[in-house]
Amino acid sequence: MVRESVDLLVIENVSKSFDGRCVLKNVSAKLSTGKILGLIGKSAAGKSVLIHMIRGSEEYAPDEGRVIYNVNRCCKCGDLDLPFKGVPCGKCGGETETLSVDFWSLKESDPLRQAVKAHVAIMLQRTFALFGDRSVIENVMEAIPDDVHGDARINRAIDMLKLVNMTHRTTHIARDLSGGEKQRTVMARQLAKEPLFFLADEPTGTLDPTTAETVHQGLIDYVRDNGICMVFASHWPEAITRMADEAILLDAGDVLMQGEPKAIADEFMKDYHFEKSQVSNLGEPLIVLDDAKKHYFSVVRGVVKAVDGVSFDIKEREVFALVGYSGAGKTTTSRMIAGMSPATGGSVKIKIGDDWVDMSESGFSGKGRATPYIGFLHQEYTLYPFDTVLQNLSTCIGMKMPAELAKVKAIQVLLSVGFPKQDIEKILYSYPDSLSVGECQRIAFAQVLIKEPRIIILDEPTGTMDPITKTIIAKSVVNARETLGETFVVVSHDMDFVMNCCDRAAFMKGGKVVSIGDPEVVLEEFGMEPVPEGE
Repeated sequence: MVRESVDLLVIENVSKSFDGRCVLKNVSAKLSTGKILGLIGKSAAGKSVLIHMIRGSEEYAPDEGRVIYNVNRCCKCGDLDLPFKGVPCGKCGGETETLSVDFWSLKESDPLRQAVKAHVAIMLQRTFALFGDRSVIENVMEAIPDDVHGDARINRAIDMLKLVNMTHRTTHIARDLSGGEKQRTVMARQLAKEPLFFLADEPTGTLDPTTAETVHQGLIDYVRDNGICMVFASHWPEAITRMADEAILLDAGDVLMQGEPKAIADEFMKDYHFEKSQVSNLGEPLIVLDDAKKHYFSVVRGVVKAVDGVSFDIKEREVFALVGYSGAGKTTTSRMIAGMSPATGGSVKIKIGDDWVDMSESGFSGKGRATPYIGFLHQEYTLYPFDTVLQNLSTCIGMKMPAELAKVKAIQVLLSVGFPKQDIEKILYSYPDSLSVGECQRIAFAQVLIKEPRIIILDEPTGTMDPITKTIIAKSVVNARETLGETFVVVSHDMDFVMNCCDRAAFMKGGKVVSIGDPEVVLEEFGMEPVPEGE
């Protein structure tokens, strides 16, 4: 029987302020069954705040307005389901009643509020939290409700892994996954709960375009087939256009535009211009990999060839990209260069002075000579939550200096990563949890830059940034190369960033480098070039 679409989630004129700063102002939307709402805007636009408000996180209670969930509740077992009048309970067959739940009007201890919240699943921005020692399928099965047993439990887990294109990693241990693979496994875990309301903050921000498209289609199919609703935030205009039925453009909490996704995405991108940087005169090779391998043994999988014999050099002052699909070995290669994951075969060497240092050799006479000159921005970066931004930055300098000089350096580096001059003083004394994820990511980049290392390795530096901020970060990279002579190794799925910022790119697949050269040529060869504007 075909059911008519009914309202499942209603957002009515919600507003929210933190410490006197308005982060959401009079936002409204309706989501019916089988529909998707997309949120787009620059960092700190209010997207994540709205998602947390819908989720029911206590600190995000609206100052004004309402969040209303429409559900069916079984009069017999109390289970909640989609709000189709007269439809019996899918769990016990009992009679149901249709309720309109004004979520924030209920006390936190109210059983109905708790029941609604249990049917809301959320995927947080840049979240990689998994049980590290368990396999991918065990992680997904752990999230499935206890009333699902036997083959049904296994089949649901496999279905969710198919949806996020992770069936090829079913038995892999979670800690051995790439960042993008961890992100997809987290998504599979959340969907395995069979939520009525699915919330996602940058669900495909760290995925390559091909994998992102597979996930986009999987999410669309899941929402349509199950009749749930989804709210997601993204900086990717392609994601908004591809998935959303309706979109909202937010800026500093204000709704600038609401309606048809393509028009919203075009409005968001109208001031975005990414200019190709000019390649400066590069120096001699500074980093050399010669048949470098990273093999390890897994009880479940046997010998794993994460990196399987890669050879290339990176010149002084070069901005060099490692690209490829999720799980290709890019992050492992970057960690080998940094000495964090020693090669098990071949060699990885860095030139320090007149000497070549083997990064697989431990101790002060080995990689210890080079690591002080290397900065690394991890995909899974962390800031000290109980320290201000100034404290987070000044503790990274690595040497004692007068407080005023440390503050001057902090201001300089915050400006270089795109914070407006008029906001710097406020940012310096803010705590990380009061900032957006995109702002925290820029501060993590600033932590690396403030040390002024000779070699900087960036793992997905722009995955959750809006296009304007990406432009600023690209300029920061080029400026650091030109003024400080720094060398960059960039691991990225952001094709715009790679094409417009990097001098060369190495495309990796299955732990091997299969092509290396001009970024535009390499990316076009493997079908990873950016989507042209207007398409």
